[in-house]
Amino acid sequence: MTILVVPGLHGSEPAHWQSRWEAERDDIERLQQADWDAPELETWVSALRGHVERRPGAVLVGHSLGATLIAHLATRHPELDIGGALLVAPADPELRISRVRGIASFGPLPAEPFNFPAILVASRSDPYMAQDRARIIANLWEAAFVDAGDAGHINVASGHGAWPEGLRLLDQILVRQRSFTRPTRAPERPRQSAATRH
Repeated sequence: MTILVVPGLHGSEPAHWQSRWEAERDDIERLQQADWDAPELETWVSALRGHVERRPGAVLVGHSLGATLIAHLATRHPELDIGGALLVAPADPELRISRVRGIASFGPLPAEPFNFPAILVASRSDPYMAQDRARIIANLWEAAFVDAGDAGHINVASGHGAWPEGLRLLDQILVRQRSFTRPTRAPERPRQSAATRH
């Protein structure tokens, strides 16, 4: 079983917890994008989809825009065999602070529940998504919600290096994966964005 780390904008530098986990564990791989500095939803979803198709049952670990990307993949391709997801500090593409070129293509946020177990971790002081909004999004995605406290963007800048708490959450996903029953999907209905459902 593969654990796939999904970085956000600019990738994850060597000191980032995603990079450190990858260096320390043989079961972790990193998603590769053609250009980490030029996010474009269709291109990024295509790359992630291809990797998941090559690693059925993979557990995805997304940070920032990578977590948002996982949600788009889950909504667009519910048929994919995804083992679970740890979504850390997802970025809200509708925030003005997030209006880096290309990020707007990631909005609006999906609002459909996932077909796999997921945990969403959100900080009370994240500049890229208000925690109240993150809690609503977690509910829409049917992901367990974890309050990370005053933890910034849960990255190197906020003092999160190896982030052992995250590894414990990853272990929880791996346990849930073994007992998770994929829900029977209702007939396809028109998609709604997170903005229209709350």
